[in-house]
Amino acid sequence: MPQPVSIVLADDHPLLLKGLSDLVSSEDGFMVAGTASDGPAALSLIELARPDIAVLDLSMPGISGLGVLKEIARGQGGVKTVFLTAMISDDEIVEAMAANVWGILLKESAPEALIDCLREVAGGRKWLPADLVHPALSRRAKRDEDGTALQMLTPRERQIADLVCEARSNKEIAGMIGMSAGTVRIHLHNIYVKLQVGNRTALAAMMLNNRA
Repeated sequence: MPQPVSIVLADDHPLLLKGLSDLVSSEDGFMVAGTASDGPAALSLIELARPDIAVLDLSMPGISGLGVLKEIARGQGGVKTVFLTAMISDDEIVEAMAANVWGILLKESAPEALIDCLREVAGGRKWLPADLVHPALSRRAKRDEDGTALQMLTPRERQIADLVCEARSNKEIAGMIGMSAGTVRIHLHNIYVKLQVGNRTALAAMMLNNRA
């Protein structure tokens, strides 16, 4: 008879953790090797139990799920990590994939989805839903591209672009930085050309997106 797949579960919400443990334990082929309610405890448990899969919340006291994943990648390479989280940012998705996450699942998903995810991961297949991952990667790539373009601006152009984000008029900007409104218009034209945007709204959107 094959050995059950051992699972460590970590979440700082006790009721959810209990529910996850009961759910996984009730499924044939799985065994809960332990549960933890914070990042340091999760990491210690993983090092001790050496499970096949670690299911982690992203937001945990002490060490985040992402921090635990990175530690696992450094020292416990055989453990496959799955994030079960209420929310995850584009940057967190990119960082998680770089650290070799095996699965990402939102808590709003049906419980059956977690079991399906665990079966796929146990079988050596990653669970990275395209509708979650692909838009995040696309938005992150666009932001990186915008950030590279913004590096072409001179300090004065960057200053003017920041003031445009504050919805300042050319006249207001001119008064604030000590130049004529006509000179501000020239600078804005050069900014538009460098960033390949057509108006103040597009410029402000690019600037604000790069700050996110």
